Parts: sequence; structure tokens; C-alpha cells
Amino acid sequence: QVQLMESGGGLVQPGGSLTLSCAASGSISVFHTMGWYRQAPGNDRELVATMTSFGTTDYSNSVKGRFTIFRGATLDTVDLQMNTLRPEDTAVYYCNLRELSDPRREYWGQGTQVTVAS
Repeated sequence: QVQLMESGGGLVQPGGSLTLSCAASGSISVFHTMGWYRQAPGNDRELVATMTSFGTTDYSNSVKGRFTIFRGATLDTVDLQMNTLRPEDTAVYYCNLRELSDPRREYWGQGTQVTVAS
């Protein structure tokens, strides 16, 4: 059983920064991708950033140059450093883990709210 625990969401002013963290537990394949998606009210869930277990990263165009994804201090953890935040970044952010050998084996966190407002 795989579980994803998220932390770090909150309220921040435009131009500010936040760091999101996700920790995975359970039986996890060494070949996987792990990262973040987000969903704003009325919108589809969209990619933010992901990182494979061997270091390959993928970013959405809207966050390139502002957000950085990296492995955390704990095994099977991933952090998302978000800088120069904009109101349009406001969304629920979901941690995701997907096994590369079988994409049907996919797991989601409960989501953490990020609000960017004055």
C-alpha cells in the first residue's frame, strides 16, 4: 500500500515563495516518476513539475524559471520550491507517484491549498 503525505501549502503574497513537500511510503518501484499537479476551480488538473527516480525533470511552461523540483532529505520525498508566485498559481496542489513500468499503478495525495493574494 502506497501513501503520499503532502505539506507546505498556505497563503502568500504575490512575488513571494513557498515550498511544498511530499513523502511517499509503502512498496515503491525504484523506477518511478514523482511530482506535483494542480487544479484551480473550473479548470482541469494540470502538470506542474515531476522528477523521475533517476533525475529527469519535466516542467510546465507556465512555471519554468520560477519553480524548482528536487529530492528531499528523506528517502522517497520530493520538494517543490515555488518563487515569484502569481495569483494565477492559486490552486490545490496534488502530489503524484507513477510507476514507469506500469502507468496504471498511480497514486495521489489528498491535495494542499496554495493561495496567492494581497
